[in-house]
Amino acid sequence: MSIGAFSVSLSVKDIHASKEFYEKIGFHVFGGDITQNWLIMQNGDSTIGLFQGMFPKNTLTFNPGWNGKAEEINPFKDIRDIQEEFRNKGIHIIGDAGSTPAGPASFAIEDPDGNPILIDQHR
Repeated sequence: MSIGAFSVSLSVKDIHASKEFYEKIGFHVFGGDITQNWLIMQNGDSTIGLFQGMFPKNTLTFNPGWNGKAEEINPFKDIRDIQEEFRNKGIHIIGDAGSTPAGPASFAIEDPDGNPILIDQHR
C-alpha cells in the first residue's frame, strides 16, 4: 500500500538557524513560508520540513497523492481509505480525516515507540 511521498517534519527552535544549517549541508528551500515558521527543503530526493512551534516532536510525514517533488500522481489512494485500512488493522487513529468523500485532510498515528506519523493529503 502506498501512503504517499515521504518526508521528515522537524520541530525546530529557531527556523532561521535551522534553514541556514540545512542550506550549508546542501538543502534548498522548496516550499513553505518562513514568515509563518515553516519551510520545506530538499537535497536530491531527500525532503525535510522545518516547523517552528507547530509540532511537539519530530514527525514522519506521508502525503497521499504527491510524489517527492510535490507533483500530483494519479491514481492514488485517498486518505480516508488509508485511514479505514489502518483502523481495520487495529491501528489507533489520532485525529480523523473526516467523512467528506475527497479533498485535503489529515490524521496521525504513532509507532510502538511513540514516534508520530502524520498522513497529510493536500489535494
